[in-house]
Amino acid sequence: MIVTLPDTTTRDVSTALLEARENYSLATGRVLTLLVAAHAEDDVDSILETVRNATMEHPARVLVLLLDCQSEQTWMDAEVIVAADAGASEMVVMTLHGELTQHLDAVVTPLLLPDTPIVAWWPTTVPDVPAEAELGNIAHRRITNAWRTMGAECIEQLAKAYVPGDSDMMWSKITPWRGVVASAFDRYKQQPRGILLSGITEHPSVQIAASWLDACFGVEVTVQNVAGADAIPGSPIQHLSLDCEQGSVQVQIVDEHTVRVSVPGYPDAFVALSARSDAECLAEELRHLDPDAMYARALLHNLP
Repeated sequence: MIVTLPDTTTRDVSTALLEARENYSLATGRVLTLLVAAHAEDDVDSILETVRNATMEHPARVLVLLLDCQSEQTWMDAEVIVAADAGASEMVVMTLHGELTQHLDAVVTPLLLPDTPIVAWWPTTVPDVPAEAELGNIAHRRITNAWRTMGAECIEQLAKAYVPGDSDMMWSKITPWRGVVASAFDRYKQQPRGILLSGITEHPSVQIAASWLDACFGVEVTVQNVAGADAIPGSPIQHLSLDCEQGSVQVQIVDEHTVRVSVPGYPDAFVALSARSDAECLAEELRHLDPDAMYARALLHNLP
């Protein structure tokens, strides 16, 4: 069910949510409030679909703020989305015009669920300092999506602005790959003498993977660029070689759904590994609401 509220207030939105819950016997077991900030001209349908899929396993109240910064008039339009149209969550999509775009925390405060964690997600932009940004300053967890807009240079900016509770989806994009690497190394248990990582170096996932390997092994990582046109689709990381005394552990992308793992003394293993969607990454981020210590270690490793 979708309730459209043109030129409305947060009081009217709150009333509409309450009426929807009463009329449609909606469950009240929301486990968090998810705040989403984007621009009105962004692909809103894609953002809502990502949120809908990600919150299937994390029922939430989702407050989506679409900013129309060009308008000289100040008002708010809203849609309350519940039941089948919202998946396992209840969503409020608010388009803010004029001065309201400068007061996001004041807009969402009356609609926050009491006594539940608050998570902020920026799907298309990255605040200079997420923890100090509007929404970020009231959130327990702050999730950015820098790889979509900034490229590899985002690593330095995110590192300098890092506060415990921050994370970026470039990290969750490579969670399955990191699991494959950890599993391969656990079988061999030899300290590498050198590490070669090949991938699309403009993608920040490659850079943070190199920092992660350096932080874990204390060995300098050589990063080799693979042109985007030559890369196998599915992963920005194409090949990893851990050069050990008695042989090399190698993780090689074979096609967009498969990776080959070569460990000395074992037959090659082929493991399913596909590109992760934004919904899968967001769902992973919502599974842990405490600071991600390993992300912080990788992100901050190369700071002076």
